Amino acid sequence: VASIVASHFAPEWVLNIKETGQVWLVDYTDPNCPGIKMIEAERFLHDGGWDSTKRYFLVAANARNKIAVIDAKEKKLTALINTGGIKPHPGRGANWVDPEFGPVWATGHIGDSVVSVIGTDPVNHPDSAWKVVRTISALSSGNLFIKTHPDSKWVWL
Repeated sequence: VASIVASHFAPEWVLNIKETGQVWLVDYTDPNCPGIKMIEAERFLHDGGWDSTKRYFLVAANARNKIAVIDAKEKKLTALINTGGIKPHPGRGANWVDPEFGPVWATGHIGDSVVSVIGTDPVNHPDSAWKVVRTISALSSGNLFIKTHPDSKWVWL
C-alpha cells in the first residue's frame, strides 16, 4: 500500500495498491467483514491527495508519468492524466484557485523540474477539468512534496 486516506462520502478507506495499479475502496462498516471495491487505475501508484471538494482523489502513477483521478462519491475512475513530467510525486498535492481555470491541484516530479497544474472543477470549468492546464518550471530538478495553504499566496516544493 502506497497511501491510505479516508473517504468523505462513505465509511471507507481509499488505498493505493502500488504494484497492482488498483485503488481499493475498503468499507469498514463491519470490521469483521470489510467490503472491498477494486478500481483499475494505472500501475505503480504512489502518493496522492484530495481535490478541494474532497470528492476526487488524485494519485500518482509515477512509473507511468500519470495521475489517476478516483471519484469517491461515484466509486469509479474518472480520468488518467499524462502529467508532462518525469515521475510525478505529489505527497498529498496542493490545491488553489487559478484565476483562469478555477480550482486546481498540482504535483511536482521526482525526475525533473516540472510542476503540473491540473484543473479539478468539472461543473464550472468543464473544458479544463482533468487536464494539465499549466506547467511551471521549478528552480531545481526533483521534488518529493508540494504544499500550500488557503491563506498563503505561495506554493512550496
